[in-house]
Amino acid sequence: MLKNPATKYAAFAPVELADRQWPGKTITRAPIWMSTDLRDGNQALFEPMSVDTKIAFFEMLTRVGLKQIEVAFPAASQTDFDFVRRLIEEDRIPQDVTIEVLTQARDHLIERSFESLKGARRAIVHVYNATAPVFRRTVFGVDRAGCIEIAVNAAKKIRDLAAQRPETEWVFQYSPEVFSSTELDFALEISEAVADVWQPTPERPMILNLPATVEGATPNVYADQIEWMCRHLSRRNATIISVHPHNDRGTAVAAAELAVMAGADRIEGCLFGNGERTGNVDLVTLALNLYTQGIDPGLDFSNINEIARVVEESTRLPIHPRHPYVGDLVFTAFSGSHQDAIKKGFAVQKDDALWEVPYMPIDPRDLGRSYDSVIRVNSQSGKGGIAWLLETAYGLALPRRMLVEFSGVVQQHMDDTGAEMTPEEIWKLFGATYLEAERPVRLLDHRLDESREQHGIALEIERDGTICSIKGCGNGPLAAALDALAANAAIHSFEERSIGAGSDARAMAFVEITVPDRPGTVFGAGCSTSIVEASLKALVSATNRAS
Repeated sequence: MLKNPATKYAAFAPVELADRQWPGKTITRAPIWMSTDLRDGNQALFEPMSVDTKIAFFEMLTRVGLKQIEVAFPAASQTDFDFVRRLIEEDRIPQDVTIEVLTQARDHLIERSFESLKGARRAIVHVYNATAPVFRRTVFGVDRAGCIEIAVNAAKKIRDLAAQRPETEWVFQYSPEVFSSTELDFALEISEAVADVWQPTPERPMILNLPATVEGATPNVYADQIEWMCRHLSRRNATIISVHPHNDRGTAVAAAELAVMAGADRIEGCLFGNGERTGNVDLVTLALNLYTQGIDPGLDFSNINEIARVVEESTRLPIHPRHPYVGDLVFTAFSGSHQDAIKKGFAVQKDDALWEVPYMPIDPRDLGRSYDSVIRVNSQSGKGGIAWLLETAYGLALPRRMLVEFSGVVQQHMDDTGAEMTPEEIWKLFGATYLEAERPVRLLDHRLDESREQHGIALEIERDGTICSIKGCGNGPLAAALDALAANAAIHSFEERSIGAGSDARAMAFVEITVPDRPGTVFGAGCSTSIVEASLKALVSATNRAS
């Protein structure tokens, strides 16, 4: 039994911002993206990545189109330091990509970070110190003035070390860590103190990162905090506002989107939301959310399976099958009503038209995914899913009433087995139900006689193990065959399809019959390179199934 939360937890105080503007805003362009997979995401792994693994991951990030990549906390480990050195010394950093390193606000750590960046063409040095009251009080034992002193001293150290290395284009970034739990007036005060040291200009702006280090409120509160800071910063036109949302409440994506509406220019996150505790904000979801709104995210996820494979192999963390846009099951419908709607949507969707397929916010082909697994059949499925699988996998479109009949066969099979059915298994069941319905009668051969006014036919059949010849006549081959079989039935409908192409083309025939004193109709199916033979097999199949 959970305890009374009111005695243990305090509600987050709202921001006093009566004239907030962000609710009326819309996102019209992509923010600056910064991947922290190789630093924040790496430190959250059971086994941090090796240098070689990080290099493969880095190269994948550049292929995706990331222009800012936080590569390491080089003062934290020799592996991180060596990785930064290899990127620079082996000239692995594309000209349009800027690497970033993170450091705490301590002199020796800052110095080590600058050592790792020797010879870099362009680099972001990201320094932080915790500013929230509980950290000031419990972790560091400093007051507000002491906290500001830590940040200012670090800013001066970075400024001076950068001045000694003019061959590198330096960009400075500061984070009041745990910003989302810091008093806004103090977050502003300490950020202004750092900016006073760095003296950013519109031509050479600083990055002010405002992290939801621990997500503690609803996304609208975070948006209020971002808008408040944007309004009160004295050097707003010389400051790139960055956000770094975590996912402790499960709303990091919403928080990031609302923060952009509130004025944020830049988002830090990991491709699939890896990171400490519940993870960083998910950059893939954010980017593809924009894409589905007609906005170019500036990131290329047209081969999402390859990207997912690299991430899973590098991090040894599986991507959830229901992960937005990427999971193995996100383009899969088991529900019968969903399948029917999707099938009808695909039937009318034009390649040059706006995407409007029910239940599918994005075209799987845009991500390099196929339609093969869009519809899968289990006990929750209906005739739409069965029709889709037979049609896409085998080119077979069943008559509507036959589809209703066969879906009952499939449903019974799945109720008996409790398992999902693959297209191959559905096709096999279709064959066993209709094409192999050869008892009591199996058709061996036929001969037509069209010399008379009525069609004549001679059938060679095997009936209950005995081979015999039978004859009949009628106004067509099927009527003549029905006469020869002496079946107490009437032909209700006949349809024929072509499946396959070229030398592999075959005819698939469907015959629907009615039988006296039996409700409804019964279907049969036959397949052959000959249309007539396929039709006769379908008739025999139907009469066998009705017997």
